[in-house]
Amino acid sequence: MAGRDLASVAAEAAVCTRCELASGRTQVVFGVGSARADLMFIGEAPGRDEDLQGEPFVGRSGKLLDRLMLEELGHDRSGVYITNTTKCRPPGNRDPLPDELAACRPWLESQLEIIDPKVIVTLGNFATRLILNTREGITKMRGREHSWNGRVVVPTFHPSAALRSGGGQVLAEMRADFVRAKLAVRRAAAESVLATAR
Repeated sequence: MAGRDLASVAAEAAVCTRCELASGRTQVVFGVGSARADLMFIGEAPGRDEDLQGEPFVGRSGKLLDRLMLEELGHDRSGVYITNTTKCRPPGNRDPLPDELAACRPWLESQLEIIDPKVIVTLGNFATRLILNTREGITKMRGREHSWNGRVVVPTFHPSAALRSGGGQVLAEMRADFVRAKLAVRRAAAESVLATAR
């Protein structure tokens, strides 16, 4: 792994044929944002817009994600890193299958290793279950921090859930989770400064 950076891993992923999703994609949707981000967002899988543009969260869900980041975190996607559990669009936007998640996992693990975020926000069931190795749904997992591999994980709803529900309660809970993530990043940064000073 030494010496590898995001660009080289993305180039490898761009020609990946580890699962059947490769045959139906327009392009691999690897990720976007800062390679030095303290905060990473992990969603489920690319949709039609993402498959066409090659960037995660560019459709309606992405517009809502961008708005929440600006309003609750105070910055745009250039200050975080955004990716998905799978890098290719499942046909008809169906859920990713277990073998597809397993085939794509090494790409996500490389992203996590290189970026080394202090805080991860998992968007929806698939990302939350994959990262935290749980069968629990997002409704039970959200609303609190979870410790994982020396990092803080803050599960929240996928933006599409807020769009489907018309906002309201789901949107309010997402906002609370974004604030929770922001505070966790600040706390991690303060702990890092203290550790350096010792």
